[in-house]
Amino acid sequence: MSAVLSVKVPGNKAVHYPLHMEEAADGYFNYEWKADTSLPVLMFQKIDKHDDEAYLTLRLMALEDVYFNFNYRLLTGILHANSQFYMPGFWYRRNQRSPKSAPSFQTSDSWVVREDRLSAPLTGVFDSKTGASLVVSRTGELSVDALTTHKEGEVILSGETSLGFIGFENLDGQSALAFGYPYKEAPKSYLRKLTLAPEIEAYRFLEKGKTLSLTWKVKSGKALDFSDFICQTWEDSYDTYRPMPVDTLCSVEEVKNVLSRYFVTSLVDKYPLVYNSGAHIRVDDCRPNGIAEVGFIGRTLLNAFNAWEYGWQMNRHELINNSARIFGSYLKNGFTSAGFFREYVDLEEGTEKKELSIRRQSEGVYAMLHYLSFEKQHGRRHAEWEDKIRHLLDAFLHLQKEDGSFPRKFYEDFSVVDASGGSTPSATLPLVMGYKYFKDKRYLAAAKRTADYLEHEIIAKSDYFSSTLDANCEDKEASLYAATATYYLALVTSGNERLHYAKLCRTAAYFALSWYYLWDVPFAKGQMLGDIGLKTRGWGNVSVENNHIDVFVFEFADVLRWLSEQYSDSRFAEMADVIFTSMRQLLPFEGHLCGVARPGYYPEVVQHTSWDYGHNGKGFYNDIFAPGWTVASLWELYTPGRAEKFLKQ
Repeated sequence: MSAVLSVKVPGNKAVHYPLHMEEAADGYFNYEWKADTSLPVLMFQKIDKHDDEAYLTLRLMALEDVYFNFNYRLLTGILHANSQFYMPGFWYRRNQRSPKSAPSFQTSDSWVVREDRLSAPLTGVFDSKTGASLVVSRTGELSVDALTTHKEGEVILSGETSLGFIGFENLDGQSALAFGYPYKEAPKSYLRKLTLAPEIEAYRFLEKGKTLSLTWKVKSGKALDFSDFICQTWEDSYDTYRPMPVDTLCSVEEVKNVLSRYFVTSLVDKYPLVYNSGAHIRVDDCRPNGIAEVGFIGRTLLNAFNAWEYGWQMNRHELINNSARIFGSYLKNGFTSAGFFREYVDLEEGTEKKELSIRRQSEGVYAMLHYLSFEKQHGRRHAEWEDKIRHLLDAFLHLQKEDGSFPRKFYEDFSVVDASGGSTPSATLPLVMGYKYFKDKRYLAAAKRTADYLEHEIIAKSDYFSSTLDANCEDKEASLYAATATYYLALVTSGNERLHYAKLCRTAAYFALSWYYLWDVPFAKGQMLGDIGLKTRGWGNVSVENNHIDVFVFEFADVLRWLSEQYSDSRFAEMADVIFTSMRQLLPFEGHLCGVARPGYYPEVVQHTSWDYGHNGKGFYNDIFAPGWTVASLWELYTPGRAEKFLKQ
């Protein structure tokens, strides 16, 4: 282990002092960090070793007023060429799917980042040749942050911060884990989507006579492969941070009552398609627009079904009538000449995307099969809708490739625009549901073929990518959909086949879990999310490109509770409870609007770190958001057991 102390005098370039350790006379600390010259800080190091882990405690004492940054490097003994890296919710293996305009190996083979980018403040390396691993985790109280006046270069913090930095470096062909305090980012910081910026190094003021203590945990291990490494690391980090459920203001019943206001106020009925306006809405007015989107960020049909089901449950005829109009308009005007859903239509501008996606098509079929099943249970049948959905599922069979995958994007004549298979698991859900509803074994066979592709090309390779449609990178939704897809198959199979799908589900679930925060990111005063008390534990980061948190969960909590039962592991169910409680926090209602203009319009681009989607930065939202999918996701989270109810009937 080596270290460097950087000292900055305001108005001057920082001076960097390489340090060496000497045994300390103090009985509590093992070592003292020293330089070849006198320093304005005393630095004592305690190293506590316990089997395969050690705790590093650093204490700094200011001999005079000082602005400092402290940097560790821990050599791992692992060749950089054999190294796969992990910073949860941000970096997987080498981020080889991410473009060079986002953090990836395409730009540099060494990266350090501020801790609040990560769902757990840790960095890890896995040796792909030997299975050896090493992980460094930040521990202790991490509760405050400070503003800075600049976003690059050497910056002086306006006050105290808990945030340090963490990452990895290539040192002469050997991998080193780099960490320290306060934060810095190098070789680039990440300013906004696909926008790398110059590096930044923050300096904290420590008053003469004051002390500061910082602690990191170092853990070594051995894993079978990168998936096993992720599993072990997530379990250890969960046990380390132990996130607890969040106390929230509203019950599930109250949450649904508030969210149902979105179903009413977002309705647009002046065009041939009737829909809930939920894509590209302005945060400051939440006014409906002309965009009708079947799936992805609009989720028009799933919202219509949720409103339909809720309307019958609560005897709210306005919701029932509105949903009936939506379904009727889509039955009449919502399909292309080839029988696919019209996915994304801007009725105000008179434009329509001709490029189709397996994800939006699948999400539309998923919603309508829930609707048809609900209707069937209540003695009502819709033959025209059944014909449309069967035709669409048959088109899926034609679109599926030999290896079981589906192209990400295509045209209605089946010509492929984007052959990438990252969105394949989104098709598994409606295929399994179609098998149960229509009793057609062809759909189950196709679903199993998607699982073959997932197993060999995504899960076995730990390569979860590009399920989201607005990015080309490693993302949460790819692993979440993979876990949900194999969960569906486990529910409709038995014996060894069921056990096999359960194992695949568990493996994918760890990757999905790795995106969900295990700790509460600190905010500075004046950053709205901190001022209203947001606890980030339980929220999920989105992707390497889109470095914000959101409430994308849908059925994943059900998957986690099912895995908890299957594998007798309470961590899954406990984390589901954290998600279940935490995602209620920004529910907007009168007197608690959380920065959006209308009750029920749940926020989306929740900017929790030094990154923005284009506007406002940490502690705020982007100016445009998509409540269509946030409302749909939360509604499914708070309607547990849907898949089991559908597939067990």
